[in-house]
Amino acid sequence: MKHLFKAELNWTSTKKEEETTSKFYSKSHQIKIEGKPVLDVSAAKAFKGDPELYNPEDLLLSSLVSCHMMSYLYVCSQNKIEVLEYSDNAEATLEVSENGSGRFTEVRLKPKVKISNLDQIELALNLHFKANQLCFIANSCNFPVLHEASCEVI
Repeated sequence: MKHLFKAELNWTSTKKEEETTSKFYSKSHQIKIEGKPVLDVSAAKAFKGDPELYNPEDLLLSSLVSCHMMSYLYVCSQNKIEVLEYSDNAEATLEVSENGSGRFTEVRLKPKVKISNLDQIELALNLHFKANQLCFIANSCNFPVLHEASCEVI
């Protein structure tokens, strides 16, 4: 089974006539996905982008965090674990080479899960491995997605 996702990107130069010799272009642009609000995007501040806008690195990390949570909730439901709360403070490490190329070298997800049954804590922690195996985004990455999970009962 295949699914097709589409996104439209729009960018226009904002250079003024006196800036035409500048080697820097504005990095701000818009991404449109049918039926959804327009997403204003730029480069990260370190790469001369608008720090108030999302950047591709933010979005990649956000995609991993979100996909892992949804995969985790799915495997918990399969195992009859009642998840009451889920939070994550993930980190992504990006290395930039001298030639300007770069890549993520790892992502660390730090999910904190609260469940209802004390007897299921070990299983709840172990299910992060299964969730990672199912996560569409993690399966598409060429860097490790690591987990520092915690679980408690409330």
